[in-house]
Amino acid sequence: MHFSSAFVAAAAAYLLPVANADEASQVSSASSASASPASSAEVGPPKPTFTPYGAVKAPFFEQFTDDWESRWKASHAKKAKTDDTEEEWQFVGNWAVEEPSVLPGMEGDKGLVLKDKAAHHAISAKFPKKIDNKGKDLVVQYEVKLQDGLECGGAYLKLLKDDKSLHQEEFSNASPYVIMFGPDKCGSTDKIHFIFKHKNPKTGEYEEKHMTSPPKIEQTALSALYTLIIKKDQSFHLMLNGEYNKNGTLLEDFSPPVNPEKEIDDPKDKKPDDWVDTAKIKDPDAKKPDDWDEDAPYEIPDEEAEKPEDWLDNEPSMIPDPEAKKPEDWDDEEDGDWEAPTVPNPKCAEASGCGEWTRPTKKNPDYKGKWSAPMIDNPEYKGPWKPRKIANPDYFEDKTPSNLEPMGAVGFELWTMQKDILFDNIYIGHDIEEAKEIRDKTWRPKHDTELAIKKAQNEAEKKEAEKAATSAWKEDPIGFAREKVDLFVTMAKQDFVGAVKFMPEVAGAIGMVLVTALALIIGGLGLGAKSPKAKETAQKAKDTAADAKDKAAEGAATGAEKVQGEVNKRTTRSSAATDGSS
Repeated sequence: MHFSSAFVAAAAAYLLPVANADEASQVSSASSASASPASSAEVGPPKPTFTPYGAVKAPFFEQFTDDWESRWKASHAKKAKTDDTEEEWQFVGNWAVEEPSVLPGMEGDKGLVLKDKAAHHAISAKFPKKIDNKGKDLVVQYEVKLQDGLECGGAYLKLLKDDKSLHQEEFSNASPYVIMFGPDKCGSTDKIHFIFKHKNPKTGEYEEKHMTSPPKIEQTALSALYTLIIKKDQSFHLMLNGEYNKNGTLLEDFSPPVNPEKEIDDPKDKKPDDWVDTAKIKDPDAKKPDDWDEDAPYEIPDEEAEKPEDWLDNEPSMIPDPEAKKPEDWDDEEDGDWEAPTVPNPKCAEASGCGEWTRPTKKNPDYKGKWSAPMIDNPEYKGPWKPRKIANPDYFEDKTPSNLEPMGAVGFELWTMQKDILFDNIYIGHDIEEAKEIRDKTWRPKHDTELAIKKAQNEAEKKEAEKAATSAWKEDPIGFAREKVDLFVTMAKQDFVGAVKFMPEVAGAIGMVLVTALALIIGGLGLGAKSPKAKETAQKAKDTAADAKDKAAEGAATGAEKVQGEVNKRTTRSSAATDGSS
């Protein structure tokens, strides 16, 4: 969408006093997600150097050292169909172990990287021996680094059921798992999954139990640490970056619940035919009053209104444009008789109105509308009907659902529209303190360095943006305002509220120009009897529009330093689009 020079000039007049240099900072923050390794190395503090953590008590701890391929194997099996209509897919996505390309916070630190966008990926590693947490706490902890963001896809892991028939090269969505944990986002879905498989002690069948009210994911290019603690007292704790994010119990915070209800509705019980569950009825004794006029109109002409003295009865509200000229290529035989387009009659703008005057309407004091009988309590009402309860034949009680099935491997089985998702420092064990110590010695220094690098990048980019924005505004203030308005409209098409929050000064300027234009149109059309106050408002609107272009020029010298974020936003988004398509 593009705007006329007059519209942009008017918008520029309003934008001058509120142009916001803080946008440069916001753009710098967003652009840091696509920073290259070279740019990261140019700014920020010195980075710590990766050193393998050493021996741990945990059954499994993975830092993706040089021997990682002896444990991890990618799968290229076909994805199991959930129904006959589903397309057949294969796990064709590639994996690599490499240092991060965005905000690397530790020299020599490598992670497992999902390399392809819009592809199914599967990879797994078997445990040296099965993990059985019966009577023990269980800790699952790992890092996720969304180097290309996450708009639609998963970054969760699965702890697979210990099964001798499990072959890593055949790992797929059909492989039985015990726990699924981690971030997932697509459309309205934005949550950290915690799902566990529970075995029904009566039937032997497994059922997924989903954590209720899951928290949102950490949408950042920084290394995010996800921790799940399942305690032997049936409580659980979900942590994000070392902070408690969700607490609950396995017995109360999952759907469907672990244990079924003791009693259920009797499926054979039926509501009696004479059961009355209507609480209110119309009063059968009520009568419409004799003076109730259902035909009285809602509004009537205001008999006290008087036609303004300066009302121009014989002047039309619209007249042919006296400056319009018949196009040279107009063919009367093919195009018909040419008529000049109409414009508001300037005489009407100087008077209260034009054309035939009619009385304004007012609310009819005698209006009552359609009569209906008032509602009263139903004397036969018995209340809501409910079927009787009977003992649940499928009832059981499992007091220790934390005693999960033994686990034999960990795997990532994912589909995502974004590439370069990095995983690191995967800990699966029983010692909460050990997991905390690993967090503080691996993730913490790396994350702190990433934050410092990002801050330094933002400051450097902000300075460059300030220089570019100042130069652009001074050279072409009208063109700069046009670019701001066009960008606002582009953003608003995707997310209007977000566009208003990000560029409030542009939204306000557009709103003021539209209000001014509307006032001029109303004044030109002469809609209704115009009060002296309305005439004054219309005149002010005309003056505002006439002075808009002059205000834009006058403000160029004083407003330049206040709009320093916009050019950087354009160049940054162009760079990001180029990177995303590569």
